[in-house]
Amino acid sequence: MKKEQVVNCQFSVWYPIFKKHTIKSLILPLPQNVIDYLLDDGTLVWSDDETTTTVTAPEFPEFTSKVLEAINALGGRVFPKLNWSAPRDANWIALNSSLQCNSLSDIFLLFKSSDFITHDLTQPFLQCSDQDSPDPAINYELVLRKWSELIPGGEFRCFVKENKLIAISQRDYTQYYQHILKQEPQICQAIQEFFSQHIQYNFLDEDFVFDVYRDSQGRVWLIDLNPFGEVTDSLLFSWDELTSGEEIAQEQEGPAFRYTTSEVTVQPSPCLSYRIPRDFVDLSTGEDAYKLIDFLKLVCSPASTPEVTFSS
Repeated sequence: MKKEQVVNCQFSVWYPIFKKHTIKSLILPLPQNVIDYLLDDGTLVWSDDETTTTVTAPEFPEFTSKVLEAINALGGRVFPKLNWSAPRDANWIALNSSLQCNSLSDIFLLFKSSDFITHDLTQPFLQCSDQDSPDPAINYELVLRKWSELIPGGEFRCFVKENKLIAISQRDYTQYYQHILKQEPQICQAIQEFFSQHIQYNFLDEDFVFDVYRDSQGRVWLIDLNPFGEVTDSLLFSWDELTSGEEIAQEQEGPAFRYTTSEVTVQPSPCLSYRIPRDFVDLSTGEDAYKLIDFLKLVCSPASTPEVTFSS
């Protein structure tokens, strides 16, 4: 995966090309002071009783006005994202556990709680193979998409190599959807036709990943475009399979189509780990040995009088 491929997958690059086949959206330049605020942990202000803290946010009157105008133009409810990522790992912090936003404060709450957004702003080229080359200049943008009630069972991720559709994966692979099993041939055919008629040879790269949604009428919509590389979740495939193509090619003619086939294979959402402090995740999985050693020293130390317990 090259840096140029990441640049080409920015929303503002591909949206004009496929505007007729995706959800109506508006793009606003992200001012530098807003970027600084999103990357800042916030300023703590002590109250009079010195028992509580509140986080104060700076005001952006001109930007706020433009965002509200855009939200109203899109029907009053929007799905926000940056150049590449949406804050899918932060929906737990919203009152309705949804990415639906009605105001700039809703957007800020999600963005400041999202590791995906931080990655966009700080390390968009982290896993590129051409690290020796200079990073391209990025003009960061706030993307507001008209809110649509999408059923997770209708979303699919498609992998394209050398302008050939080689694999399709159920997007929400942690759940079992009976209609996918019943409609497998129709779903696969609809996606292949959509790709050949609207996507193939029209994008700037020949290797890429695109997400689609198939609605109740059988129509396919483009949802997103992503780089063909490990920065993109391969879902029910592995990147070794996708890059070599050997095992996938042996499965069947046309693209390999994988989906959860029964309730037995249902898994917890991979975004659940973002709902608790990262230190707790590292301790539970043993990913950070030094944190585990420090924790054991704390528990075993005679001077440590407090009892430490974990509850589920």
